[in-house]
Amino acid sequence: MTAPTPTYPAPGPETIRKALRAVKDPELNLNIIDIGLIYDVEVSEAGDVIVRMTLTSPGCPAGGEIIEDVRRVVGDLEGVKSAEVELVWDPYWTPDRMDPRVRAFLGF
Repeated sequence: MTAPTPTYPAPGPETIRKALRAVKDPELNLNIIDIGLIYDVEVSEAGDVIVRMTLTSPGCPAGGEIIEDVRRVVGDLEGVKSAEVELVWDPYWTPDRMDPRVRAFLGF
């Protein structure tokens, strides 16, 4: 008889946001939290996660890679049963969404 697999509580939105700092925009080499690409993180009690995010532009060449990295990072967290990424364009991303320190560093 095998032991039951331990279950973990679903992580909170802030834990997920912290984990998403590991995902970088390969063009800017900055994490997607600091550049303001994550709009919302929703977590159900069952561990289903929806991340609503945008990209710097609809034609972002790294978009697919970034979205897959988000899905992988969130899906690898203990307590996450499923990870879905919803790409949104409203509100449209602008440099104003960046962390002020990053914006200053980049000269915006």
